[in-house]
Amino acid sequence: MISQIHAATSGTGTGTGTSGTSSTTGTSSSSSTSAGLSGTGNVSLGGTDFLTLMLAQLKNQDPTSPVDSNAFLSQLAELSTVEGINSLNTSFGTLANSLTSSQALQASSLLGHQALVQSSSVDTSTDGQAITGAVNVPETSSSVTVDITNSSGVLVNQINLGAQSSGMADFSWNGKQGDGSAAPAGTYSVNAIVEGAAKGTAISTYINGTVESVTMGSGSSTGTSTTSTGTSGLTLNVAGLGSVPFSEVAQISN
Repeated sequence: MISQIHAATSGTGTGTGTSGTSSTTGTSSSSSTSAGLSGTGNVSLGGTDFLTLMLAQLKNQDPTSPVDSNAFLSQLAELSTVEGINSLNTSFGTLANSLTSSQALQASSLLGHQALVQSSSVDTSTDGQAITGAVNVPETSSSVTVDITNSSGVLVNQINLGAQSSGMADFSWNGKQGDGSAAPAGTYSVNAIVEGAAKGTAISTYINGTVESVTMGSGSSTGTSTTSTGTSGLTLNVAGLGSVPFSEVAQISN
C-alpha cells in the first residue's frame, strides 16, 4: 500500500500545461516524502502519516488514469484496522499494569499468614518448635500415624491420629522428643502411615509455615517494607519450607 502511494508521489505524471505544473508540484512533494522515508531504517507510520500520503496521492494522481475509489476504501479500512489494533494494545497494556498492581496488593496481604504446603520435611529454627500439618488419607483407615524423624533418620516422635476417613486429616507435633525433651532445631522428615492403604499408594503430607515474603515473577521479594512486580505468578517464601509457588499452596489461614 505504502509503495503504491510512494509511486504515486514520485513525480512521473505525463500531462502537459496545467497538468505538467501539477506534476512538478508532485515532484516537490515526492522529494520531501522520499527524504522522510529514506535513511531511517525501520519506518513507523501513524494514522496522520497515512492520511498525509493518501492526500498527496489524490493531489498528484494522473487525471487521465485516476486511482480506483475501491482502492481508497480498502486503504481506509486497513487504516481503521491498524488504529483499532494499536488502541487495543494500549488498552491491554493499561489492564496488565492494573492487574499487576492489584496482584501486588493481594500479595502483601499474605504476609504473616499460615500457608499449608505439600512437603515431607521442615526446618525448625528454635528448639522445641511446634509443627502443624495434615495428611491426605487416600481411603478410610482404622489407623493413621505420623512419624517424625531427624536428619540422621532417627525416629523422634510418633503421632497417632487413630481412625480417619478419606481426605485431609490434621496433625500437630509439640516439638518434643519421645522422652519429653525439646527437639533441637534442625531438619525433620514427616512420614505418614495409613493402615489398609494399597501397597505403593503415595501418602501426601502437608505442613504449615508462616509466609515471610512474596516474590512476583522475576522481581525481588515483597517483604514487610518492600514491593516488587514481575511478569509471572506468585512465589511464597514460607518459614521452614523455602520458596513455594502459590499454585502449590493448599490453604491459607490466619
